Amino acid sequence: MSRPPSPLPPGLGASFARREAVAAGVTERRLRAKDLETPFRGVRARPEKAIVDTDEDDPLAADRRTRRRVLRLAQAYTHVMPAHAFFAARTAAVIYRAPIAHGDDLDVGVHVPARSIRRRGVRGIKVERKLATIREFDGLRLSSPASTWAMLASELSVRELVIVGDGLVRVPRDDRGVRRPLAQLTDIEQLRRAMAAGRRPGVSRLREAVELIRVGSSSPLETEYRLDAAASGLPDPELDVDIMCTRGRRLGITEIAYRGWKVLVEIEGDHHRTSRKQWNRDIEKYAAYVAEGWEVIRLTSAHIRGADPKASAIVREVLYRRGWRP
Repeated sequence: MSRPPSPLPPGLGASFARREAVAAGVTERRLRAKDLETPFRGVRARPEKAIVDTDEDDPLAADRRTRRRVLRLAQAYTHVMPAHAFFAARTAAVIYRAPIAHGDDLDVGVHVPARSIRRRGVRGIKVERKLATIREFDGLRLSSPASTWAMLASELSVRELVIVGDGLVRVPRDDRGVRRPLAQLTDIEQLRRAMAAGRRPGVSRLREAVELIRVGSSSPLETEYRLDAAASGLPDPELDVDIMCTRGRRLGITEIAYRGWKVLVEIEGDHHRTSRKQWNRDIEKYAAYVAEGWEVIRLTSAHIRGADPKASAIVREVLYRRGWRP
């Protein structure tokens, strides 16, 4: 039976530079042990610990898994990352928690006239300084949220740019449901300034998308419903709304409200069905809404996506019954 690898010095983190380990007395043989990964040349990483996502059925669970993977890779790369480089495009967007897919390679940018980075596991990007301002986020150098959004125009559709833009301008809420405006990553005016900072590939898509971005959508499904509803001629709703009773007590927070017709639209992931706690909470909340005169429409991804989306037609029928006329 083979012996387990010897413990590593406690000063080495989840990932570390090879030269750092050698300086701490780690042997070359130990660095080649099977319990260490080599995400980049000159970098070693301990295997990722298994993480149980208690909201696996939440529609944003896949985005959380993507972010954990990308963040782990980015933190590993910082051990060999040039001081003038920064994470950009899709990599920066994922680190900012924007809903966007990400491949195996990290997007790493440099400002002109520096040479684009060439390394296994990295997609090098060279960009004019005025087109990519830099900020630090979670201990990493990134293109700013607005610059990141604008950089994605060369590879995303208008609809995808709106989804990412909605994610970046959202005002988060804390565990008690209180808005945290200081935690907002960027706003629509900053997106406009990034769009107008200079010549960019796909700028026409940016111009179209920025007019459709709104503050208040907390998931891609909400954004997709809103875009489809607007295209079908439905009135503009309020987003991320506190629903209060006549005595001033908050009954809940709803994603989409047509206040003039007292119609609420709730877009639900599978966790609303599989979580008993969530299911009971929903029943109580919707009963309270109805008691205050609201009508609640519950939609899932099957109503919004697919070959024959029915969400807008369902909401149109209810709004018409409640007195709305096109």
